Amino acid sequence: MKKLVWSRDFAYGMGLLATDGCLSSDGRHIEFSSKDLELVINFKKIFKLSNRITAKSRGGSSEKKYHRIQFGNVRFYNFLMKIGLFPRKSHTLGILRIPKYFFVDFLRGVIDGDGCIGYFMHPESKKKQFRIRVASASKFFLDWLNSKIGWFLGIKGTVKKAGKIYELCFYKSASKHLVDCIYYKKDVIALGRKYNIAKLLKSESGETGTRASLRS
Repeated sequence: MKKLVWSRDFAYGMGLLATDGCLSSDGRHIEFSSKDLELVINFKKIFKLSNRITAKSRGGSSEKKYHRIQFGNVRFYNFLMKIGLFPRKSHTLGILRIPKYFFVDFLRGVIDGDGCIGYFMHPESKKKQFRIRVASASKFFLDWLNSKIGWFLGIKGTVKKAGKIYELCFYKSASKHLVDCIYYKKDVIALGRKYNIAKLLKSESGETGTRASLRS
């Protein structure tokens, strides 16, 4: 990694780091891990890493079902600290310094990392309702994310408690608009299975969202 220059792919990678990334307390090493090998491959490609992808376990389990890439870069580590990423960030993640122009790409990375695109059955109509959720242990981060989405994209979600964590949820038309915003063209870097689910559910709903523009 020779240059630290914001781009659409770089911002997407920042979204992945904000969710599934980890900064070591040694001031040098950075790790990204996910069950989705595609995400780790995308991460490696974005930041032009030569480090190999390995397997790891989590939560006391001996089963190595996560894919991981780890690398050391003091300059990049310090850059991440300046934009608001820190070691042991799970419960303390908050405001991140993301350029407005690249926010939708950052948001797509966040949704690919800790988001869920799907539907729920409406309790009364029994019909499928399109829904996008982002999970985090930090309510502060989700409140900040929700406010930025509202300001930049004109879309408002709801932050609620979900067990030991919090969820930022978008329903029906809001979720459809959000899909239009984050997948603004077919070849954006993204997790394939979530992209396919989003497009399928949106087409099944029989409604067409209108892509929002970034507000000034």
